[in-house]
Amino acid sequence: MKPARIVNRNISIKGEIRVIGRTDSVDFPDLGLADVRAKIDTGAYTSSIHCYNIKLTKEKLVFYLPAHKGEKRKRFVAKTFELKSIKNSFGQTEMRYVIKTRIVIFGKAFQAEFSLADREKMRYPVLLGRKLLRNRFLVDVSLEDLSLSQKRTAAESVLH
Repeated sequence: MKPARIVNRNISIKGEIRVIGRTDSVDFPDLGLADVRAKIDTGAYTSSIHCYNIKLTKEKLVFYLPAHKGEKRKRFVAKTFELKSIKNSFGQTEMRYVIKTRIVIFGKAFQAEFSLADREKMRYPVLLGRKLLRNRFLVDVSLEDLSLSQKRTAAESVLH
């Protein structure tokens, strides 16, 4: 793999690493969610998304995502999933279900793995870990909401 060239935070060219701040808003088109708050966490390997009532029924995984932006909670059924050993924020290993879904950041969609976790007591319902960030993003903790800002700027330019 050849080294990636880092671009400034306002420009993204295919094959280059994008600067991302410590927090942002992301979209999950397969889950019908937009502008979900996310914490960028290079200390975590696996990304996670807040959900509850996770149940395995007849080879299907049923889970609920909390109400978002005035909508009711959403029920999802995943036919494809894995059970993986994940270290939690306290460094303890626990078994979690992991799904693959599309995530959109900076207007670009890609498949990523997310462990299903109860993040109710956490400030951010989504955590983006190293596996998702690797070879895509450079984290600058002095910045935040770069993708959201780009999305808003693009929306404003369409309106004008």
